[in-house]
Amino acid sequence: MTRVALIDDHESVRLGLELALVRDGSVVVFSGETVAQYLAWACSTNDPLADVVVLDLGLGDGSTVTENVARVVATGTPVVIHSVADRPAAVRESLAAGAAGVISKSSPTGDVIAAIATVARGEPLDNVDWASAVDGDVAFADAQLSQREREVLSLYATGLPLKIVADRLGIAFSTAKENITRVRTKYIEVGRPAPTKVDLLMRAMEDGIIDDSAAGAPRGA
Repeated sequence: MTRVALIDDHESVRLGLELALVRDGSVVVFSGETVAQYLAWACSTNDPLADVVVLDLGLGDGSTVTENVARVVATGTPVVIHSVADRPAAVRESLAAGAAGVISKSSPTGDVIAAIATVARGEPLDNVDWASAVDGDVAFADAQLSQREREVLSLYATGLPLKIVADRLGIAFSTAKENITRVRTKYIEVGRPAPTKVDLLMRAMEDGIIDDSAAGAPRGA
């Protein structure tokens, strides 16, 4: 039996996939909204960890694709991304962080279960969802933002004033302002300028730094 962990902040998606997996004979050992919850469970259990972790690209806790995939992979468990594979930058980021592959949420349930079983056997996941998304991303240019720059951008782009961003991160206002300036400069250098807050929101969404569902209406430029 394949032991599966599901991490997705959409409860209906988790419950539907959990039911399908159980019916197929798999064991769902964990179902939750964040990687932090999964890691807490992993540290507390005496049972074997999951054979495969099924992870959504964008979670609502402010975490990044890279850190989520890397933290799970570090436990020795492979990751299958289960998401709408329409954001090439986020797909690219997940694969670079070590994800075994991507299966679209639009795929039939049987295909999703088959993909999970394939990865659990240690075999390569051969599908076209992620390949077409990445290969079609011919215009993508990575701005190579630092972790701090990503943190500042993720809060600022979703509408928070820069002073509140600085307070939340425990940094000086001037430091937060310098980070946003560097972010804008880096996007200009790769041909993806972001002169306004709305532009920054779009860049953050394109790069998987924030999820579409977390994007509020930006206030101010």
